[in-house]
Amino acid sequence: MSLIYPLLFWALDAIARSKLTRRLPILLPALLVTACSSVQYYAQAVSGHLDIVARERPIKVLLADHDTAADLRRKLDIVLEVRRFATAHLGLPDTGSYLSYADLERPYVAWNVFAAAELSLKPHEWCFPFAGCVSYRAYFSKADALAYAAELARTGDDVYIAGTQAYSTLGWFADPVLNTFIQGPDLNIPRLIFHELAHQKLYVKNDSAFNEGFAVAVEREGLRRWVNSEGNERSREELRRQQGAEDRMIAEILNARAQLADVYAQPITDQEKRIRKAAVYVTLQERLRALGVRGGGFGGAIPEQRLNNAYLVAASTYYQYVPAFDALLAEKGGDLSAFYRAVAMLGELPKPERQAQLQALGNRAIAARQDDLRPQGS
Repeated sequence: MSLIYPLLFWALDAIARSKLTRRLPILLPALLVTACSSVQYYAQAVSGHLDIVARERPIKVLLADHDTAADLRRKLDIVLEVRRFATAHLGLPDTGSYLSYADLERPYVAWNVFAAAELSLKPHEWCFPFAGCVSYRAYFSKADALAYAAELARTGDDVYIAGTQAYSTLGWFADPVLNTFIQGPDLNIPRLIFHELAHQKLYVKNDSAFNEGFAVAVEREGLRRWVNSEGNERSREELRRQQGAEDRMIAEILNARAQLADVYAQPITDQEKRIRKAAVYVTLQERLRALGVRGGGFGGAIPEQRLNNAYLVAASTYYQYVPAFDALLAEKGGDLSAFYRAVAMLGELPKPERQAQLQALGNRAIAARQDDLRPQGS
């Protein structure tokens, strides 16, 4: 997921939408322009967004059009069903998003650049009005993302790039369905829509890991309920397999993160830290491959990239707190309304206190899982 930040030049977007769609939900990805690099970033954000606006068509119009391809028609029908399910059964907001469609003619809407220092797991952050600070920088162009990553790498930082299939305006405006949503298996559709609507349900400034962990947890629970309601035994078994593999991947990522945090905290030379760092990443790569995980677990990851601190920043942003949110939902007996209230209360805490509570929840979840796996009578 990438965030698009509505701020400046709203009139330009309003004009574009009024000409193309006869409606005025306004969106513009915009940043404060403070330097040459900011100007360039702002320009690519504007052009990328306006390209999406130009391609949008209402889903109802496409469904009524006899020239709409049968497979696209079928998947757009699923989109509308998923929207209804999300509101009725998951308590997610009906903001008017996902009622239009745009074909971008590319597999990803944007590419996210993650970065961290060579011997640190602290993510680089980029700060914007309204959205606050986030642990990635998004580009609509893969070439632009590669160029910025190369710029960061020249300073000695670890960098990692991953394509994203979705973006969000956090409920400010009506987001469209993109071709990137509906490519691949049908379960990709509810997965992405539940995830993005979770961001519209709740968003905490300056805490990417909290926001993404919450959205992934809602996505996973939403998928289980969707498949139990709409699917068959085959799809239920496939989802169990997918989420089981994801659980194992998350465990490997968090284990590597803990090992590296320990390495970087030790009073040893930087060279010794580099040696131990390399060994941790070799082991992690082998274990992920054994699980059948490609691209480090990110579908849009550039294949030739090696795992590094920026990879762990990316992975941790999405998965670090998933066990904690899963545990919190279980503590609430699967009651999503109670879960959302508890998450909102966490979001109001100072960040260090929020992190401590999430860590405690995650530790309880891990301990419970280990107890489940322990042989009876031991």
